[in-house]
Amino acid sequence: MNVLRIRSELRNGKTLFDLPLRVTFYARVSTDKDEQLNSLENQVQYYTQFIQEKRNWTYVPGYVDEGISGASTKKRDSFLRMIADAKAGRFDFIITKEISRFSRSTLDSIQYTQELLEHDVGVLFQNDNINTLDSDSEFRLVVMAGVAQDEVRKLSERLKFGFRQAIKNGHVLGSDNLWGYDKKDCMLTVNEEEARAVRRIFDLYANQQMGIRRISQLLYDEGFTSRKGGPFNVLTIRHILCNPKYKGWYCANKSQTVDYRSKRKVFLDESEWVMYPDPSIPAIVSEELWDRANALYRRRSQQMMSHRSGAAFHNRYPYSGKLVCEAHGTSFHRQLLKSVKGDKEVWQCRVYRSKGRAACSAPQLRTAELDRVMADIFSKLVENKQAVVDAVVTVLQSVPDEHDYTQDIRRIEEDLSALRAKKDRLLELSIEGVITTAEFKQRNDGFNQQARALEERLKGLHAEAETGRRTAAQMEEIRTALEEELNFRNGVNSALVTTILDKIVVKQDSTREEIHLDIHLKFGGPWEAAFSRADSSLCFTRPKSITPPTATRRTSSPSGPSA
Repeated sequence: MNVLRIRSELRNGKTLFDLPLRVTFYARVSTDKDEQLNSLENQVQYYTQFIQEKRNWTYVPGYVDEGISGASTKKRDSFLRMIADAKAGRFDFIITKEISRFSRSTLDSIQYTQELLEHDVGVLFQNDNINTLDSDSEFRLVVMAGVAQDEVRKLSERLKFGFRQAIKNGHVLGSDNLWGYDKKDCMLTVNEEEARAVRRIFDLYANQQMGIRRISQLLYDEGFTSRKGGPFNVLTIRHILCNPKYKGWYCANKSQTVDYRSKRKVFLDESEWVMYPDPSIPAIVSEELWDRANALYRRRSQQMMSHRSGAAFHNRYPYSGKLVCEAHGTSFHRQLLKSVKGDKEVWQCRVYRSKGRAACSAPQLRTAELDRVMADIFSKLVENKQAVVDAVVTVLQSVPDEHDYTQDIRRIEEDLSALRAKKDRLLELSIEGVITTAEFKQRNDGFNQQARALEERLKGLHAEAETGRRTAAQMEEIRTALEEELNFRNGVNSALVTTILDKIVVKQDSTREEIHLDIHLKFGGPWEAAFSRADSSLCFTRPKSITPPTATRRTSSPSGPSA
């Protein structure tokens, strides 16, 4: 029926029960507990009977959502299906218990009831005595839906209060799957088997200063696995290293909920975290070891940030990210092998490193061998030296000659200003007696340390702004230096390799004694290279598109040295 016609009938003295309407219902409970499900069953039974008893009404099967919150309609499948069916004209009227069953968001309630009215469908909120077919229903709906929405806000506040009280009572909140601990009744006990892995992670990172990826592989080799039986995830190791619980400290206030309706969170600065030693949390590592590990973690993170990009940090070696295993399509990783003769830098396929020789037969490559191959290629390019120089200069010129430091400087100045405001606020809290003198000193010292780091960075940016211009004269100096490098009097320059080399593919038919490579430069066609470890003097390269002259290749001996 048309809404205008229904309203006219109601004004003329008729009731809803007198009108020939197709009627359905909507029922929902917010949890899947037994008592709630029983309540849902009762709702369904009640509304089915209520509708079928009305002589002028036609019953349309209802819509039910189980164990779903009313704060948002996004995940309520039956509710959304009901809205779609209403728009398709399958019924005229919906009965539901109250506004909070429909939605606890004022915006959602008004939006959906208006949409339904546009499609000539009314809603009766039975307990609230609101019928959207009445002309004054929208005003009452706004008031009642606002009350329902405020209930969500109050619930959020009650939960926060409960969390604070639980913390005061020594109850440990957070994940139940914290590695190294067993959690029962909000209390942590050390799981010694898992704690061994935690202690090993801190030892390898802080004492032996290993990288996180290398730690993951070494743990797996030593028999420490994740709960799924595989290697430790890199993120898991990071979270272990940075979690103060492992030194017996409580840590909270890392984030705050901006909007209780959308549940959007923002992560707070470390200076705003609440951290203190907690006797209810048994430590797995010492405070000294944890602090050393985190100082190293911050230092490495700052190193990453100080580079223009993360790739610049990871590619500080000329062959980083440029060696590819043809068999698996994976990259080679750098490894430093120590021996009585000194350190030897080699490169190994990632599959070999993670699963062993049975998984990948690609040989490991020595940096010295790769340098010899590249020198051989460069020497063949010398006849067209000018083209190489021009190509390198073009690559360098593709980077802007001048960096606009204004934005970086302004951002750091804003951060410094924000820090000063935090210090002022901290002083006010101390004067008002909200925080203790010890807490004031600890947090103020932290702010001062951050300010010193920002001031150092600001000073460096000002210096870079003064010297960062690349003049035409400097480009000419670079060109002259490149021409000198291409004479190869002093071996291969790693920066030149990084600039010119695109990638090296380690061919599938390579063995430990006989190596075959496809070398791709950033200009020109690909090259082929081969060398035998049985005769270290033998190395030849050629453009891949040219058929090489007939040459006698010496076959390597099986007894030749391996990598």
